[in-house]
Formats: sequence, structure tokens, C-alpha cells
Amino acid sequence: MTSATDEVQIDGFATEEFTFGGKTRRVFVAGEGPAVIVIEELPGITPAVIGFARKVVDAGFTVVMPELFGKTGAEATPGVLAQAAIPACVSKEFRAFALRTTPPAIDWLRALARDAHSRCGGPGVGAVGMCFTGGFALAMATEPEMLAPVLSQPSLPIGGGKKRGADLGLSDRDLLAVKERAEADDICVLGLRFTGDRLVPAARFASLRRELGDNFIGVEIDSSPGNPWGHRKAAHSVLTEDLIDEPGQPTRDALEQVLRFFQERLQVAPA
Repeated sequence: MTSATDEVQIDGFATEEFTFGGKTRRVFVAGEGPAVIVIEELPGITPAVIGFARKVVDAGFTVVMPELFGKTGAEATPGVLAQAAIPACVSKEFRAFALRTTPPAIDWLRALARDAHSRCGGPGVGAVGMCFTGGFALAMATEPEMLAPVLSQPSLPIGGGKKRGADLGLSDRDLLAVKERAEADDICVLGLRFTGDRLVPAARFASLRRELGDNFIGVEIDSSPGNPWGHRKAAHSVLTEDLIDEPGQPTRDALEQVLRFFQERLQVAPA
């Protein structure tokens, strides 16, 4: 990575650049310890995403947060979401509608993970994708450096129908590689979703359980009408916009489970 010189800054994060395959992107880095790749959700690196990243830093990790789309620092308003979603959804890098396909952007993220491991040390790296990028950590788990993949509300591929609902957003070849790693290296995958989230059908988690067996840990939070936690019907972002950061709340429990997962898999003592 090399230092970037433009004006975009996040307080407490160094602003750098990473280039692979002819593609250069801005990356925000903070903390110490093994690396965790925090992959933004639509519409971008919002204040809520930054808040989550700070919690990962506080848990004992170096956060490496690439800017893939959107305007960093902007609130997740409907207008900002629409502005970011349209180009992301039609981008050939993400292939948001494709079935049984690994998006080309994953190659860049895999390279970023390798670089982060070489810089930060430790047994390996973790990654968390959210929403549009929710399944990206699964595809990154083909790499030996990836020891702690987290899928928060994995929403690709976009669209209705049984096939799309059950699809995992990566190629058959990559899925086989992840399954082989799970069996040989005891790699676990942690997934999070709200039960009423139409963007993340229950069938997708059923596919993860079928393909990975006990190596998939599925956390499904009740968002049905009248649920005791007060989650809205359209609750979607478990770790950010729909997080109720209060003791006893299932989203707080899910957040703490993610941080423990990173600590256990990357051998970091609890803070």
C-alpha cells in the first residue's frame, strides 16, 4: 500500500491505496493486531460502518477497510443509497444478478487480504461483508490466509425466485474450494440475518448449512411482526443501521459474537 493524498479522511484511520490487477482503490487502516477486512455495505462507508470498524479495532485488530463504491462518510439516506446502488448493481466487477458466479472484485479483495496478512502478521486474517458485499467473505475463504469469514446479511445475487434465493454468490469451483478448506482446516463461516429480511432469504442460509454442515454458524434474529425486540419489519443491517447496541438485545449479542469469532479464530485475547 502507498499513501493517498486526496482529501477524504476518517478520524483515526490512515488513508492509503492498494493496487492489484491494474485496479487502485482507497483503503482506510487503523488499529493493531491481526487484520480484519471490513467490507462496506450499500451505500458505502457510512458513519454506521465506521462505527462498527472502530469496535473491531477496539477488540484488538487492524481494520483494513477498502472503498469499493459510494461516498465515504455519507449517511445512508434513500438518495445516497440510490446514487450508489445503481452503478454498483450494473458493474461488471460485482455481477450482482449472476447465479453461481464469483464477482471479479473478489480477486482484488483476496490480494488485499494477502497483503494485510503480510503486513499485520498473526495466524491469518478475518473479513466481514455486509449487505451487497455480505457474501464476499465466503468467496475470499478460498485463500489460506482467510481464517474468519463473516457474512452479514448476504444479499447477492439480487432478484426473486428459488434459485436466486438459494444461491451463495460464488462459483461452483470456489464453493468446492471453500468446502475442502472447511473440512481440512476446520474453517468456520459465521452468518447473520434477520428472519424477515426479503433480501436475504432463509433458503440462502439453508444452502450454507447444507454445503458447510457444522462449519456454518447461522445467527437468525427475529424480526417478525410484534417481535419482543422492537426490530422493524424491514430490518436488514445487523451490525450497523439496525443494531440496537444495548445489553440483552440480540443484535448486540450478534455483534459480540462476531468480535469473539475474530478473537478465537485469529488468536487474539479479549480486550
